[in-house]
Amino acid sequence: MVLGRAWHAVPLRTNFILMHETQVGGFILAGGESSRMGRDKALLELNGVALIVRAARLVESVVGTCTVVGDSVRLEGLELRVIADDFPGAGPLGGIATALRNSGAEWNLMIACDLPYLTREWLEYSVTRAVRSDADIVLPMNERGAEPLCAMYRTRCLPAIRAALEAGTRKVTDGLAGIPTDFVEPSEWKEFDSDRLLFKNMNSPADYEEAKMRLGGRATR
Repeated sequence: MVLGRAWHAVPLRTNFILMHETQVGGFILAGGESSRMGRDKALLELNGVALIVRAARLVESVVGTCTVVGDSVRLEGLELRVIADDFPGAGPLGGIATALRNSGAEWNLMIACDLPYLTREWLEYSVTRAVRSDADIVLPMNERGAEPLCAMYRTRCLPAIRAALEAGTRKVTDGLAGIPTDFVEPSEWKEFDSDRLLFKNMNSPADYEEAKMRLGGRATR
């Protein structure tokens, strides 16, 4: 039975990618300053793999491709496709706009580089929900508010987001206001997250130590 499950795993995953690769682009936002961490968190390693590379592999396993919005010099040697931010200094909202401008797909999976607890199962659910949705954003919610740095965006969101940036908006949720959104409530995503860590990011040295402890020896699911 174990052999049977292993044999089927790759074709099923490949079929998911083939179903969605023309509809969905994959992007990682890696423009943060890592001020609380004290060093570049994108380059910190979990199980010997840089966090940004680990995130890219995860996105690629879901949609087939991945582009990083960030500094190519900073990420040199990691064999990642990197594009420069069109709005340097404007925060994640500028990174989202940059990704949408460079997308050739209808939908776009967008994640921050510092979310080590994300799983393939959750991202596949997000993609499937988006391509069936009439909304322009599929946005997870938790008790603290929205999670716009692990969300799905239609490329046609770009004009509204660009207008918000040009008006001086920097807070991501303010920049998304007025765009038709499908909110994913905690009761819907917690089945993918028994430890309630799905959207926990890695901002500080203590967060890094916790991630190493929790994820040591565990591959991304």
